[in-house]
Amino acid sequence: MSEGPAAPIHVGLDIGTSHVRCVIGTRDEADPTAISVIGHGVSDNQGMRRGVIMHVDDTTEAIIQAITEAERIAGVRVDRATVNVNGSHVSGMNSKGTIAISGINREITPEDRDRVEEAAAVLKLPANREILQVFAKNYRLDGQDNLKDPVGMRGVRLEVDCHIITAATPNVRNLDLALEKAQVAPQHHTVSSLAAAEAVLDRAQKEAGTAVVDIGAGTTNLVVIEDGEIQHVAVIPMGGTHITNDLAIGLKTDLQVAEQVKLEHVRLGDTTDKTFRILVDGTGHTFEQAEVNMIAEARVEELFEYVDKELQHIHRSRKLPGGVVLVGGSAGLPGLAEFTKEQLQLPVRLGKIRGLSGLVDTVDDPAFAAATGLMLLDILLASFVAEQPGEGQFFPSGLPALGNLLKKFRR
Repeated sequence: MSEGPAAPIHVGLDIGTSHVRCVIGTRDEADPTAISVIGHGVSDNQGMRRGVIMHVDDTTEAIIQAITEAERIAGVRVDRATVNVNGSHVSGMNSKGTIAISGINREITPEDRDRVEEAAAVLKLPANREILQVFAKNYRLDGQDNLKDPVGMRGVRLEVDCHIITAATPNVRNLDLALEKAQVAPQHHTVSSLAAAEAVLDRAQKEAGTAVVDIGAGTTNLVVIEDGEIQHVAVIPMGGTHITNDLAIGLKTDLQVAEQVKLEHVRLGDTTDKTFRILVDGTGHTFEQAEVNMIAEARVEELFEYVDKELQHIHRSRKLPGGVVLVGGSAGLPGLAEFTKEQLQLPVRLGKIRGLSGLVDTVDDPAFAAATGLMLLDILLASFVAEQPGEGQFFPSGLPALGNLLKKFRR
């Protein structure tokens, strides 16, 4: 990574549909758990639609602006970052891997664990898709199920259940092209919801079973973590922009007015019968509160129907003790948490970033959860690479914040 005045810097870059956010952090070398935010930046992004790059140059300019602002605050130079891959082309699938252990009653080694995970990643994918990440959920050794780490045990047949994240190769290439033009090397790729989970969940929530829902402008990212492992990842092509568009159509007004109405006057679940007036470009507009709420609630209800379908797919609908944690730029809608609680019949709260010092006032916002989580992953990944030189990409089980949560990152 780039070197700052005192310690190496670590950068998270959240490239979203409407905004690019950058967070720069450092870790105290004497105390690895002490992480400080030293810079942050945000810029408007006009180059993406629903998480997919449509105009590389516009996205490049947004990346440059966000990083420049963060560099100015931190007083350092950024040339690498851990970045997110977004869009409905990102999908998760389950896979199994099996290997034989040579020798009778030989102990399972870390190399054996790596081999079985690599066996699970041998898939027939279309030519335009690639594996982004592989997460081992649990292992089986000679029929003994639900092992978290088989290393040191004895057996002859090792199996693993994995969750594999794939993405469309052209979209990943366009993302890397925008980063190349911005002169930023992608240190690692991951998905937004996983990064956000690292920023807002504690170990108890990861063990109990928790869904993190990252509601952006064009997409909603979902990750379900249970028993400390990734159970499901999905991207729903719907977000805050759809609420704005619905308000523009329903209220028969332009998008600028609809966006202001959404940001300032939507109150989900509020049945108050009143009118309000806003002033935009010197022109007054009057609206009924009940009508505004009804339009917004219809779209939010549809969004969480899709979320619930994803939970049903893994048999976790209404069955997550850790509940749902909301993050993202659209998570701050007044009444959203309570409205979601009624829709999903689960405990719901807004995500709050944990355990950071420094310039936390700005990043302590659900909109910055993904960028902050990407920065934290950048620190953890840098630690692993420093300890494991060469081509190995698998994580040891001893990383304090991750445990066995992350298994493999695409370089």
